[in-house]
Amino acid sequence: MDSLLSELEWRGYIYQQSNAEGLSVHLAEGKRVVYCGFDPTADSLTIGNLVAILLLRHFQRTGHRPVVVMGGATGLIGDPSGKESERVLRSPDEVERDIAGQRPIFERLLDFEGNAAARIVNNASWLGRLSFIDALREIGKHFSVNMMIQKESVRERLHAREQGISYTEFSYMLLQAYDFAHLYRELGVTMQAAGSDQWGNVVAGIDLVRRLHRTEVFGLTAPLITRSDGTKFGKTEAGAVWLTRERTSPYAFYQFWLNTADDDVERFLKLFTFTSRSEIEELLAEQRRDPGSRGAQRALAAHATELVHGKDALSEAEAATHALFSGEVSSLSKASLEELFANAPSSSHHKSDLHGEGISALELLVQAQVARSKREARELLSSGAVSFNGRRVEPDQRVGPTDLLHDSVLLIRRGKKSWHVTRWR
Repeated sequence: MDSLLSELEWRGYIYQQSNAEGLSVHLAEGKRVVYCGFDPTADSLTIGNLVAILLLRHFQRTGHRPVVVMGGATGLIGDPSGKESERVLRSPDEVERDIAGQRPIFERLLDFEGNAAARIVNNASWLGRLSFIDALREIGKHFSVNMMIQKESVRERLHAREQGISYTEFSYMLLQAYDFAHLYRELGVTMQAAGSDQWGNVVAGIDLVRRLHRTEVFGLTAPLITRSDGTKFGKTEAGAVWLTRERTSPYAFYQFWLNTADDDVERFLKLFTFTSRSEIEELLAEQRRDPGSRGAQRALAAHATELVHGKDALSEAEAATHALFSGEVSSLSKASLEELFANAPSSSHHKSDLHGEGISALELLVQAQVARSKREARELLSSGAVSFNGRRVEPDQRVGPTDLLHDSVLLIRRGKKSWHVTRWR
């Protein structure tokens, strides 16, 4: 087997191949062009999409050229794959906005220079020129309806009589198949990579290229990623984990990987990092010797965060994580503080209360409702259970303007895990 395919197999990237033996020979005989399509259904992508992007990156690292196809046209139609009901049609402006939002993700994760430079193309540039008659003659003539209704994405919807499937979404398969034919003809693309839910569309494209150009092209799909406990991958209590910091901050992204279960960490290290086999084996061996160290999770979180957000963002995320664990929060930026304690209980106060001798710690704890009474506040302070901005507070201590972080925040920690944010205006 081609060494790249062996590596992908070991890492868990391969679920289906159209012709495994033929693809191995095809890749070994020269540098190829491989594409993967992404329909713009939001202005970002989630970590579920990261598998396909990193699959392209693996091909690029071995000298093959990746092509990212943005679905400016197919995004206007809607892919029925994995959907129980008809999608709401989106406007061209919405689709273009989402394409613009997703583009920087590919520009960060793929290399656009050198002999294997990546390309981003928009299928609206060729599908948008097709007339309805052209589409029926050039594409539809080569597809059997009998075959199309056997595809899983269509068959499942046909069985759901109350939902069904519109002719619009039924036709999606033809458009994606034509993408492959166009890319073969114009860019020399000979392989499509996709998620496993796209297998029917991939096969349709391979068949159309064979019919139109009398040549064999190839398809490979990656598996749907799941957690070992059966819960959905890429979801947290706050929602989906996204690949842009505007939707999921680098700190939250880092924390997602840091909280990976022991049963999943080996698989995720292989899929979501470029860590070598020997390094992964070493991390796992260390984890077995000391399960509490969570070294494998820390390595996973660091590699994945740096890959998606860069070194500076990783440093910020690690600093915030350390600060939250240790209580040493005084060195964090204002943005990091706001992000880190966005969901913590908070209270608002007037800076005028800090004039003169300031406010006593005892009184502040009661005002902020960290303690229910001055008696409880005194007991907490006397036992050393309270810190302000990471420093232990004495019972007779007072708070003044110089004690505020960034001239506006004072963080109260009760015990090891309970935080309260006081904001001063």
